[in-house]
Amino acid sequence: MMAEWLAYPFIFLGIFFEAFMLVTFISRPARTARDRKAATRTPSVALIIPCYNEEDTVVRSTESVLKVDYPKDKLQIVLVDDGSKDRTRAIMEQYRGHPQIKLIFQENGGKHTALNAGIAATDTEIVGCIDADTTLEPDALRRTLVCFERPKVAAAMSSIFIASPHGILERMQSAEYTMGIFYRHALCSINAMYVTPGPFSLYRRSVLEKIGGFTFGQQTEDMEMALRLQRAGYEIDNMPRARVSTHAMDTLPKLVRQRMRWTSGFMRNVLFDYPDLFSSKYGSLGLLILPFGLVAPIAVIALFALFSYRIVHALVLAYLLRQGVPFTWHLFSLHAAGWFYLPISILSLLTVITCVLGVTLVVVGKRLSNAPTNLVSDTISYLLLYGLVSPIWYFRATADVIIGKRRGWR
Repeated sequence: MMAEWLAYPFIFLGIFFEAFMLVTFISRPARTARDRKAATRTPSVALIIPCYNEEDTVVRSTESVLKVDYPKDKLQIVLVDDGSKDRTRAIMEQYRGHPQIKLIFQENGGKHTALNAGIAATDTEIVGCIDADTTLEPDALRRTLVCFERPKVAAAMSSIFIASPHGILERMQSAEYTMGIFYRHALCSINAMYVTPGPFSLYRRSVLEKIGGFTFGQQTEDMEMALRLQRAGYEIDNMPRARVSTHAMDTLPKLVRQRMRWTSGFMRNVLFDYPDLFSSKYGSLGLLILPFGLVAPIAVIALFALFSYRIVHALVLAYLLRQGVPFTWHLFSLHAAGWFYLPISILSLLTVITCVLGVTLVVVGKRLSNAPTNLVSDTISYLLLYGLVSPIWYFRATADVIIGKRRGWR
């Protein structure tokens, strides 16, 4: 069938990409990077927590930062309220007068303005961004700072995992984040990272001052910053054993809004703001990672449409073949099970290979970070659900970019 042949290029690209990532993972640069120990040098650090309607999470995030294993006189914490409409400001006030904490209150201007306000209020060598729903493990800061021992590194990140996921939707995201641990480590080893994740990323202040602060960045300021650093010739690094936890979206509408923002932001950044990165000058980032990122939504939508068509076609065919057959025959006739009845084809075999490689990436991500996640239930949830829900945000984000529509995400 012609429709099946149209699916082969997308599946082969997916298998190639996953295989390329695995080969990159076992390369010498990647092995050397993950064997590094925590930093012994203790530069001055400012960690900025931008808040917008975070009354339920800001205390937990702030307290985790206060408990990190780092000299108190070298660590500043800046809480920035970006015009919250709930009790965030009142809750932040309990930290007024704390020797390590600065409070900033501003009118709502977006996360990038909150980050810039926090940076302007400090003078440390390293500045970091922490989402208000993120919790740091005590050694996360020291472990991540080792990345800055290389002079060309301008930004560094840790491993991010989902804290205490509940239900199939959150467990699906947990597996996705665990796979992301693998991807970030592999991509950073070849300097092909296109995002400095909002939950926890560190930056060299001198570089931020040189290239300018954060911008709106198509609603994805962390992607825009990473692409700007790449264009300027700097490197982005990763320490997988440094762990931070964040919270999953607990409903499908929230998840779709979040992923639409990520996907449309990526497309708009690379197509409209940074098309010059599609060049051999930027190595694997320009020749492989960014092109694959643009092909991925098309592939997901096309494969979902194909498999939906095949399922509907099979159901209709089964219904037509059963017409006129007595109902009692359906109830009491038994067929011997055997390999003959399995719908084995080249397409199904390639699909199985793709799923096996995907599961492998989740397993490697888990072992790489030793994050406290449930590998079995998370992976099963991912296999059952991701292929059904991801086409929703890929399709809507792609359509928004094509027609020029912009949506709020709050």
